[in-house]
Amino acid sequence: MTTKVVLDFEKPLFELEAKLNEMRECLRSSTREQLPSEIEVLNHDIETLELKVDALRRSIYKNLTRWQKVQLARHPERPFTLDYIYMMTKDFAELAGDRHFSDDKAIVGGFARIEDSSSRFSQPVMIIGHQKGRDTKSNLYRNFGMAQPEGYRKALRLMKLAEKFRKPVITLIDTPGAFPGIEAEERGQAEAIARNLFEMAKLSVPVICVIIGEGASGGAIGIGVGDRIIMAENSWYSVISPESCSSILWRSWNYKEQAAEALQLTAEDLLAQGIIDRIIPEPLGGAHTDPEKMAATLKTILIEELKALMPRDPAELVHDRIEKFSSMGVWTE
Repeated sequence: MTTKVVLDFEKPLFELEAKLNEMRECLRSSTREQLPSEIEVLNHDIETLELKVDALRRSIYKNLTRWQKVQLARHPERPFTLDYIYMMTKDFAELAGDRHFSDDKAIVGGFARIEDSSSRFSQPVMIIGHQKGRDTKSNLYRNFGMAQPEGYRKALRLMKLAEKFRKPVITLIDTPGAFPGIEAEERGQAEAIARNLFEMAKLSVPVICVIIGEGASGGAIGIGVGDRIIMAENSWYSVISPESCSSILWRSWNYKEQAAEALQLTAEDLLAQGIIDRIIPEPLGGAHTDPEKMAATLKTILIEELKALMPRDPAELVHDRIEKFSSMGVWTE
């Protein structure tokens, strides 16, 4: 039996829900010996507590701090790239290897077909994304979603393949950062990411980038240059993680909450700054509370964006994409 993961700020809600479940169980196990008035009182108490639980849930999740959103983005039960691929697409054919060194399991990708419910819209796409693991064994296999140079070179190979066959590219971003090990540096980590930025800017097919969880540093931007940048409501996207920012500025991780506030890394922040184009609403409590609903919402948005981008002239796509990223970085003093 798996244990539910409860974040610190969710504990009051979890305790109240546990009490509500106890009362419901008490009602189910009530005997004929109990008076109708006692059962009526119990029913009333349950209804009152249900209202309190609902109000507390809305109060918590509608007023999340930036650090709390970072915690939700890292929730171990949150849907990952392969979850979205299998829930949103059909006929997924995974492709492996960078044709230079090896196959990086932290990045997955391949051709798939995305269709609407009526099948009137049916579009083959190249879908690529970071993949984390659910437990220690799978996280080691996926390197905790931290890609190495061969992962970014694999992603670029697949993007070029999509361009060859005139298919749009969809990337799903969810990484704590590119792998920082010395072996990754020896194999050209910085060059691999920089090459992806350069080549993605020039792709002649539509490119849609989606931040589904964590979007940290070069590890995220390595597959993050697109015509449309879309971000899940409880995800984060920044040049550095709050912990690393805290350790640099205060020589301690204890100020990560202040760092998260200063970084302005949430979807609302980045939409206001013009970094992203659209926010994907999540079920109340986060994407992990209803993965199917979250995937259906994202699929609807992707179909809308594909319909808008597919008819556009390739040269116009490239020009507007370059202009989009060139205009970022406005600030005031």
